[in-house]
Amino acid sequence: MAEPNNDDIQRSDCHDVDTFRIRIVNSFNDIEKSKWSGLVSTRAVEGEPYNPFVNYDFLAALELSGCATAHTGWLGQHLLLESTAGELLGALPCYIKSHSQGEYVFDHGWADAFERAGGSYYPKLQASIPFTPATGPRLLCANESQGAPVRSALAQGLRTLTERLSLSSAHVTFIPDAQTEYFSAAGYLMRNDQQFHFINDGYGSYGDFLSTLASRKRKALKRERRVALENDISIDWLTGADLTEAAWDSFYAFYMDTGSRKWGRPYLNREFFSRVSETMADDILLIMARRGTHYVAGAINFVGSDTLYGRHWGCVEDHPFLHFEVCYHQAIDFAISRGLRTVEAGAQGEHKLSRGYMPVTTHSAHHITHAGLRNAVADYLEHERDDVERIGRLLRQHGPFRKG
Repeated sequence: MAEPNNDDIQRSDCHDVDTFRIRIVNSFNDIEKSKWSGLVSTRAVEGEPYNPFVNYDFLAALELSGCATAHTGWLGQHLLLESTAGELLGALPCYIKSHSQGEYVFDHGWADAFERAGGSYYPKLQASIPFTPATGPRLLCANESQGAPVRSALAQGLRTLTERLSLSSAHVTFIPDAQTEYFSAAGYLMRNDQQFHFINDGYGSYGDFLSTLASRKRKALKRERRVALENDISIDWLTGADLTEAAWDSFYAFYMDTGSRKWGRPYLNREFFSRVSETMADDILLIMARRGTHYVAGAINFVGSDTLYGRHWGCVEDHPFLHFEVCYHQAIDFAISRGLRTVEAGAQGEHKLSRGYMPVTTHSAHHITHAGLRNAVADYLEHERDDVERIGRLLRQHGPFRKG
C-alpha cells in the first residue's frame, strides 16, 4: 500500500483551543512517547478510566512487530492535533485499510454492495485499535478543560482527511458512550452492536456473585467449574515478572493452534507478545491451565483501571468446560479480587449469558462520502439499531439472575 503525502489540516477558530493544526503521521516512530503518554496516563486521574489499548507501548508494539503495518493492510494515519507551538493537544489513532479484517464491526456487506455497483470501497480509514474489539477512548485529549473543542476538532478532522484522500469512508469503532456525541454532531452515521460484559456489583467473592443467581443456574455453574478442573487441571495467574518467555512460548502455541483452526491465520505474531510483555507486564494477565507440570491452555487478558479485557484463548488439549473456566469464571475471580468493575470478554457470544455476562450496547461511527451508499447504510442502521435494542431486551430477560 502506497503511503499518501498529506498536508496538515489547519484551522484557527476552534472555540477554547488556540490556533492549531492536525498533523498526520504514518508511524509511532514519528510520535514522542512522552507526549502521547500525556494523552493517556492522566485519564484515570481525571475521572476517565485507564485503557491499556491506547497506551503508546501497545500501539507501537503492533507496528514494530509487523502486525499492523502497510504490509498487513494497516497503514498508520494517526491524527495529531497540535498547537502552533508544537504542543500535542489531542490525537486519534487511525489507519488506512485495504480490507475489513481484524475490526469486529462488520462492513463486508457494505463493501460488497458498493463494489457491485461500480464503486471502490477500499482503501478506507479505520480509527480503531487493531485486532481489539474493546471499548475505549478514541478522541484522546491532554487537557480536559479543552476536551470538548479538541474532540470535536478531531472528529471533524477525520472527515476532512477522508475527503482529502478521496477515500470511500471512515469508521470509528468501539467508542465509549461519552464520545459518541462528538461524532454524531460531526454528521457521522451511528451504529449500535452488542457484547456481553460481567458487571461486578460490589461482590466480595465469586460465591457472592453465585448467590445472586437462580438456583438452577447456580448449581450448573458450580458443576461446570468442578468438571473443568478434573483430570489434574490447575490454574495459574501470571502477571508482571511471572510473564517469562517460556510462559509466552506456551501461550503462543495455544493461540496459533486455536486461531489457525478458527479463522485461518492469527493476526498477532510471537514478537508482539514479547514486546508488550517487556513494556506493559503489569497490564497483562495470562490465565493458564496446567495439567500436572505442563500448560495445556490459556487466555490473555489486559488490565485497565476498572476493567479486565479478555482477548485471546487457545489450547492444545481438549477438556470439558475448560474454555469457560479459563476465559469467563477465572476472569470474574480476578476482577472481584482486584475490585475491577467490569469484565469485557471479547466479541459476540450468547453462551456468555448463562455465565453472568449480560448484554451491553457498543457504538461505532461511520462517515461515508458517496451519497447513495450513505443513504442506503443510514436506512440499514436505523433498522439495525432497533433490532439490537430488541434483542438486548429479550436476552436480559433470560439472564441467570434471580428475578426481582
